[in-house]
Amino acid sequence: MTTQEIIDALDLQAHPEGGFYRETYRSKERIPHEALVHYPSHRHHSTAIYFLLTKGNYGAYHRVRQDELWHFHQGGTIALQLLSPEGVHSEVRIGNNILGGEHPQFTVPGGYWFAGVIADDADYALVSCTVAPGFDFSDFELADARLVTAFPEHKDLIKKFLPALQT
Repeated sequence: MTTQEIIDALDLQAHPEGGFYRETYRSKERIPHEALVHYPSHRHHSTAIYFLLTKGNYGAYHRVRQDELWHFHQGGTIALQLLSPEGVHSEVRIGNNILGGEHPQFTVPGGYWFAGVIADDADYALVSCTVAPGFDFSDFELADARLVTAFPEHKDLIKKFLPALQT
Protein backbone atom coordinates (compact mmCIF):
# COMPACT_ATOMS: atom_id res chain seq x y z
CA MET A 1 0.00 0.00 0.00
CA THR A 2 1.08 3.54 -0.63
CA THR A 3 0.64 6.29 1.91
CA GLN A 4 -2.08 7.87 -0.22
CA GLU A 5 -3.93 4.56 -0.48
CA ILE A 6 -3.97 4.33 3.34
CA ILE A 7 -5.17 7.94 3.66
CA ASP A 8 -7.95 7.25 1.17
CA ALA A 9 -8.95 3.82 2.53
CA LEU A 10 -9.16 5.06 6.13
CA ASP A 11 -10.69 8.41 5.10
CA LEU A 12 -8.03 10.39 6.96
CA GLN A 13 -7.77 14.18 7.07
CA ALA A 14 -4.96 16.56 8.00
CA HIS A 15 -4.41 17.00 11.75
CA PRO A 16 -3.49 20.44 13.20
CA GLU A 17 -0.33 18.98 14.80
CA GLY A 18 0.76 17.36 11.51
CA GLY A 19 0.04 13.94 10.09
CA PHE A 20 -3.42 12.62 9.30
CA TYR A 21 -6.26 11.30 11.45
CA ARG A 22 -9.86 10.18 11.73
CA GLU A 23 -11.90 9.63 14.83
CA THR A 24 -13.02 5.99 14.97
CA TYR A 25 -14.75 5.83 18.34
CA ARG A 26 -16.57 8.13 20.74
CA SER A 27 -18.41 6.46 23.61
CA LYS A 28 -22.11 7.18 23.87
CA GLU A 29 -21.88 7.65 27.61
CA ARG A 30 -20.68 10.93 29.06
CA ILE A 31 -19.05 11.94 32.30
CA PRO A 32 -20.94 14.95 33.70
CA HIS A 33 -19.07 18.22 34.06
CA GLU A 34 -19.66 18.19 37.82
CA ALA A 35 -17.49 15.07 38.06
CA LEU A 36 -14.66 16.60 36.01
CA VAL A 37 -13.49 19.63 37.94
CA HIS A 38 -10.42 20.17 35.69
CA TYR A 39 -12.39 20.19 32.44
CA PRO A 40 -14.53 23.01 31.03
CA SER A 41 -17.50 20.73 30.24
CA HIS A 42 -18.65 17.09 30.13
CA ARG A 43 -16.53 14.47 28.34
CA HIS A 44 -17.34 11.16 26.73
CA HIS A 45 -15.89 8.19 28.58
CA SER A 46 -13.37 7.49 25.80
CA THR A 47 -12.41 8.33 22.23
CA ALA A 48 -10.09 6.75 19.66
CA ILE A 49 -8.48 7.85 16.40
CA TYR A 50 -6.30 6.51 13.62
CA PHE A 51 -3.14 8.64 13.33
CA LEU A 52 -0.76 8.46 10.37
CA LEU A 53 2.66 10.10 10.19
CA THR A 54 4.34 10.34 6.79
CA LYS A 55 7.97 10.35 5.71
CA GLY A 56 9.62 13.75 6.06
CA ASN A 57 6.86 15.14 8.30
CA TYR A 58 6.26 15.16 12.04
CA GLY A 59 3.64 15.65 14.70
CA ALA A 60 4.45 19.00 16.35
CA TYR A 61 4.79 19.48 20.09
CA HIS A 62 1.39 19.56 21.73
CA ARG A 63 -0.31 18.37 24.89
CA VAL A 64 -3.73 17.22 26.03
CA ARG A 65 -5.21 17.07 29.51
CA GLN A 66 -5.82 13.33 29.43
CA ASP A 67 -3.54 10.31 29.23
CA GLU A 68 -3.19 9.24 25.60
CA LEU A 69 -2.62 5.57 24.81
CA TRP A 70 -0.78 4.87 21.52
CA HIS A 71 -1.25 1.51 19.72
CA PHE A 72 1.15 0.62 16.89
CA HIS A 73 -0.34 -0.94 13.73
CA GLN A 74 2.16 -0.89 10.86
CA GLY A 75 4.87 0.98 9.04
CA GLY A 76 7.93 2.64 10.49
CA THR A 77 8.96 3.22 14.06
CA ILE A 78 7.85 6.47 15.67
CA ALA A 79 10.31 8.34 17.88
CA LEU A 80 8.07 10.11 20.37
CA GLN A 81 9.73 13.05 22.15
CA LEU A 82 8.24 13.75 25.59
CA LEU A 83 8.69 16.72 27.93
CA SER A 84 7.25 16.33 31.41
CA PRO A 85 5.62 19.36 33.09
CA GLU A 86 8.91 19.71 35.01
CA GLY A 87 10.94 19.77 31.76
CA VAL A 88 12.40 16.26 31.86
CA HIS A 89 12.97 14.98 28.30
CA SER A 90 12.60 11.35 27.27
CA GLU A 91 12.25 9.51 23.99
CA VAL A 92 10.07 6.45 23.46
CA ARG A 93 10.08 4.38 20.30
CA ILE A 94 6.71 3.06 19.21
CA GLY A 95 6.91 0.09 16.85
CA ASN A 96 6.98 -3.67 16.58
CA ASN A 97 10.67 -4.40 17.36
CA ILE A 98 9.93 -5.34 20.96
CA LEU A 99 13.33 -6.99 21.53
CA GLY A 100 14.94 -3.80 20.18
CA GLY A 101 13.25 -1.70 22.86
CA GLU A 102 10.23 -0.53 20.88
CA HIS A 103 6.77 -0.42 22.40
CA PRO A 104 3.70 -1.65 20.49
CA GLN A 105 1.64 0.28 23.06
CA PHE A 106 2.61 3.32 25.12
CA THR A 107 0.79 5.85 27.32
CA VAL A 108 1.68 9.54 27.18
CA PRO A 109 0.71 11.00 30.57
CA GLY A 110 -1.80 13.85 30.51
CA GLY A 111 -0.14 17.28 30.59
CA TYR A 112 3.10 16.11 28.94
CA TRP A 113 4.29 17.93 25.82
CA PHE A 114 5.03 15.46 23.01
CA ALA A 115 6.02 15.34 19.35
CA GLY A 116 6.66 12.46 16.98
CA VAL A 117 8.58 11.61 13.84
CA ILE A 118 9.27 8.45 11.86
CA ALA A 119 12.62 7.19 13.13
CA ASP A 120 13.59 5.08 10.11
CA ASP A 121 13.28 5.26 6.32
CA ALA A 122 9.65 4.09 6.19
CA ASP A 123 7.09 5.98 4.13
CA TYR A 124 4.56 6.04 6.95
CA ALA A 125 3.69 4.92 10.47
CA LEU A 126 0.11 4.04 11.40
CA VAL A 127 -1.07 4.02 15.00
CA SER A 128 -4.29 4.44 16.93
CA CYS A 129 -4.62 6.75 19.92
CA THR A 130 -7.14 6.27 22.71
CA VAL A 131 -7.98 9.02 25.20
CA ALA A 132 -9.97 8.80 28.44
CA PRO A 133 -11.87 10.83 29.43
CA GLY A 134 -12.68 11.36 25.79
CA PHE A 135 -10.84 13.90 23.66
CA ASP A 136 -12.23 17.33 22.90
CA PHE A 137 -10.26 19.92 20.91
CA SER A 138 -10.61 22.30 23.87
CA ASP A 139 -8.21 19.91 25.68
CA PHE A 140 -5.59 20.24 22.89
CA GLU A 141 -2.78 22.81 23.04
CA LEU A 142 -0.31 23.21 20.19
CA ALA A 143 3.04 24.49 21.46
CA ASP A 144 4.56 27.79 20.43
CA ALA A 145 7.67 29.82 21.36
CA ARG A 146 6.58 29.84 25.02
CA LEU A 147 7.68 26.20 25.22
CA VAL A 148 11.29 27.31 24.54
CA THR A 149 10.93 30.00 27.21
CA ALA A 150 9.69 27.39 29.70
CA PHE A 151 12.42 24.86 28.83
CA PRO A 152 15.39 26.71 27.30
CA GLU A 153 17.67 23.71 27.94
CA HIS A 154 15.67 21.85 25.24
CA LYS A 155 15.56 24.72 22.71
CA ASP A 156 17.23 22.80 19.85
CA LEU A 157 14.96 19.79 20.27
CA ILE A 158 11.81 21.91 20.53
CA LYS A 159 12.72 23.87 17.40
CA LYS A 160 12.89 20.62 15.39
CA PHE A 161 9.21 20.00 16.10
CA LEU A 162 7.68 23.46 15.88
CA PRO A 163 7.23 24.86 12.37
CA ALA A 164 6.99 28.49 13.54
CA LEU A 165 10.48 28.25 15.10
CA GLN A 166 12.27 26.70 12.12
CA THR A 167 13.33 29.99 10.54
